[in-house]
Amino acid sequence: MRYLSLLVLLFLASYASAQKNVIDKIIAVVGEEIVLKSDIENQFLHEQSQGLVNSSSDSRTRILENLLVQKLLVAQAKIDSITVTDTEVENALNSQLEQYVQHIGSRERLETYFGKSYEDIKNEMRTPLREQMITQRMQSKIVDNVRVTPSEVRYFYRKFNKDSLPEVPDKYEIQQIVIKPRISDTEKERIRNRLREFREEILAGKQTFNTLAVLYSEDPGSAAKGGELGYQTKSALAPAFAEAAFSLKPGRVSKIVETEFGFHILQYIDRQGDKVNVRHILLRPRISDEERQEAIQHLDSVLTYIHNGEATFEEAAAYFSMDKKTRNNGGLIFNEEDADSKLPRETIEGEMARQVNKLKVGEISSPFLDQTRTGEEYKVIKIKAYYPSHTANLDDDWISFENGLKSKKQQEVLDKWIKEKQANTYIHIDEDYKNSKFHYDGWFK
Repeated sequence: MRYLSLLVLLFLASYASAQKNVIDKIIAVVGEEIVLKSDIENQFLHEQSQGLVNSSSDSRTRILENLLVQKLLVAQAKIDSITVTDTEVENALNSQLEQYVQHIGSRERLETYFGKSYEDIKNEMRTPLREQMITQRMQSKIVDNVRVTPSEVRYFYRKFNKDSLPEVPDKYEIQQIVIKPRISDTEKERIRNRLREFREEILAGKQTFNTLAVLYSEDPGSAAKGGELGYQTKSALAPAFAEAAFSLKPGRVSKIVETEFGFHILQYIDRQGDKVNVRHILLRPRISDEERQEAIQHLDSVLTYIHNGEATFEEAAAYFSMDKKTRNNGGLIFNEEDADSKLPRETIEGEMARQVNKLKVGEISSPFLDQTRTGEEYKVIKIKAYYPSHTANLDDDWISFENGLKSKKQQEVLDKWIKEKQANTYIHIDEDYKNSKFHYDGWFK
């Protein structure tokens, strides 16, 4: 990850340099969108810095075609009124720049590296990033209805040459029982009183919501931005938080909301369709050593039930675990990205990874502390199954083949869409590329 991020930094530096050194001209027009020579050179320098290309014209042809497809998507996004908000772009931009600062050491070193101010770097990145986000959103819409059936997955697998099946790395199925330390009523009331004070100061005009969020919010992802979260759907938010966010009126400040993350107050900013943008201040209750010890003792009691045969691990998870996502599945953990319960070894992190390395299939860990997004959690885990590295097969790797087939069908839908848009969109490409070999026919008419 560090290597790739540094390569991006190299690209941005070469990007700025290319802007100074390339004599620009229009290479292509797609509808009302244009592709400049500098666009091609910038991307070429980026790939060259990664050792992905040589100086051949074929590389520039491929880059040009990728840009042509991107312009088709952007043009269609305008027709379909698909946009990204300024807030979404700023959030993505800030997040990306924060990563760069972390890797290079400081904002000052970043400015020295590029020879320009932080704001100038940010301004240069803003338009390309916005276009990239719009392109991704348009592409998602085009392939949104793609589905695969079990019979299609089996047929897809049978078509594979058995010698070309990929090797799958080690994977685990892990079950967990989670106990969260009990928070005293006194501590909860202390937090509520603090948030009431904030709310009264905001309503009285003594302080702005933004200022209090920067100073006091314990959400590291939004505090520096005055508590602003950007546009979010209901499903992306904790239920109680979503209910408060979507019921707020312009400029209003919510009452105190309790979620698994802590206690919040919210301020409405804007709403667009099924998305809302709010600010929030998050305060997390403090956990005492006594409460931590109580959680460990609770887990020890649960383990005693299991070891004495009074309950299976699955039954104990259903009855005792405080993790809503896993307790009804016997404590089985799923990868949130692809809903697969088989977790590659490299995706298991922190203390859980250390516990996994100690255990064999069927063994249960001792209680341990796991720091999560929602705070401190005490856990015991059980290795339900271990899948050593192997050649991919349908019994063990169904979800991987299902996702592979879905990606293939999505690409086919996108290919068809591109060919239709080529035929119905004004496209002009510089004659220098007339004899170039493109992946898609139809660019020259």
